[in-house]
Amino acid sequence: MPKVIVPPPYRGPTGGRGEIQVEGHTVLECLEAVEKDHAGFLAQIVATDGTVHRFVKLFRNGDQITGDALGEKLAPDDELEVLAAIAGG
Repeated sequence: MPKVIVPPPYRGPTGGRGEIQVEGHTVLECLEAVEKDHAGFLAQIVATDGTVHRFVKLFRNGDQITGDALGEKLAPDDELEVLAAIAGG
């Protein structure tokens, strides 16, 4: 089962959990699996228009996912890391 790595800013819905094993074959399926048990998580990652929020980056096994990130296929032993990009000014 893929593992979702949750950064500290997004751990409110997960009760502080930073790693969650989930069932899923795509990035979106894995994020939805986290949402199933941790309501409010998905809204932090995916906008209402179905795209990844602007300040969120997704990584599979340490490599940034670009393009159709939500449709990206994941293998059972993959790690999906959510990164909260920080903007400064």
